[in-house]
Amino acid sequence: MHPKPLLLSLLLLPGALQAQQKPAPKKASVSTATFDPKKRPRNLSDEQLLDLVQRQTFRYFWDFGHPVSGMARERSNVAYDYGNEVVTTGGTGFGIMAIVVAADRKWITREQAATRLYKMVRWLEKADCYHGVFPHWLNGATGKVIKFGAKDDGGDIVETSFLMEGLICARQYFTADTPLERDLRNHIGWMWDNVEWNWQTQGGQNVLYWHWSPNNGWSMNHQIHGWNECLITYVLAASSPRYAIDKPVYDLGWATGPEFKNGKEYHGIKLPLGPDLGGPLFFTHYSFLGLNPHGLKDQHADYWAQNQNHTLINYQYCVNNPKRYKGYGPNSWGLTASDSYQGYAAHNPKEDLSVISPTAALSAFPYTPEQSMRALKHFYFDLGDKIWGEYGFVDGFSEEHNWQAKSYLAIDQGPIVGMIENYRTGLLWKLFMSSPDVQRGLGKLGFESAAVKK
Repeated sequence: MHPKPLLLSLLLLPGALQAQQKPAPKKASVSTATFDPKKRPRNLSDEQLLDLVQRQTFRYFWDFGHPVSGMARERSNVAYDYGNEVVTTGGTGFGIMAIVVAADRKWITREQAATRLYKMVRWLEKADCYHGVFPHWLNGATGKVIKFGAKDDGGDIVETSFLMEGLICARQYFTADTPLERDLRNHIGWMWDNVEWNWQTQGGQNVLYWHWSPNNGWSMNHQIHGWNECLITYVLAASSPRYAIDKPVYDLGWATGPEFKNGKEYHGIKLPLGPDLGGPLFFTHYSFLGLNPHGLKDQHADYWAQNQNHTLINYQYCVNNPKRYKGYGPNSWGLTASDSYQGYAAHNPKEDLSVISPTAALSAFPYTPEQSMRALKHFYFDLGDKIWGEYGFVDGFSEEHNWQAKSYLAIDQGPIVGMIENYRTGLLWKLFMSSPDVQRGLGKLGFESAAVKK
């Protein structure tokens, strides 16, 4: 489940905090019969451990992808009373990037990867979408919209931006002059061209709106202001070849939120943007799977400093451990949205339920490599009997409550693969930032970057 809107998507799912996770029917459940975490390899170098974690996590998208559409399933278990056909638009975008990584590392062949992505794209062309904007959830067999909330049954521009982030990386990667890769690039290009980003300004306002529905129109009325995970939405909206927004939409919409500017220090670390103590760490992951924060600046912030400092504040909070939770410390840290013993929650220093989400520290490798490696080794070598599984690390755990999730979520597994790869090789950053459309959009919004032509 995507943490929407911003920190409290739970409000859209009545009873979500009390939701009990139920085993899925066999065709959608995680197979554990042949997987024994106690037999996991032990004598591994740091590089071998990173390889193993990326590859195992990638399997969520490859082995567990929906059999009809190839799309990423929302989660590995059934909860909140939705069925096992639910696939996620944004999580699929992250999964596409994981598949690109897998092809580049030769865990699968280039042709296998291109074939799977071509299947997804052709399926998406027939699925429900509204002004080129896809819903948050779709039925992976039929392509019909599945409601995310009472009125959330139409286009979701943020989820669509995560999908397009992945598709742009794929288009930049699959450049071979073969019929398959040519067709894949063409179909991605048409889909990208057809997203009506400017439609989401609700008639030309200087702000993007998150949702539009053919049944409910603009009634959700959720404007997208910063700072949060949605920077990529504004960047792609400015980058569109056909339906771009103008700079005032960024300046007067995104950059005016009540939690945009910060400038205060926490644990002696200055936070340029965002809510007090930074919020959950997915703010530093989702947009930056593709956007390279190195040298990325505009009038508001240096985005490398923003993301690194946010991560260090989150880390230091866990080390200080003001609530004295069992298990917190320099080798066990990372608060972000994930499942918890109470249901889904947007874990952060101001909403700390004692739950560590492995995706938080692992997707932070580019920002805090030493701290992330300590956490990875602890998660794998010390806690692996409980939290390592067929698709990598489970979604969350609490030593305080002796609880471990049984679940994996697409939006948490995907950033682990992609952000570790960006730490190791910068692959996804290079691909995404090489897009002429993205370069034009960043320049239009006033960003500085090595990728932006002067």
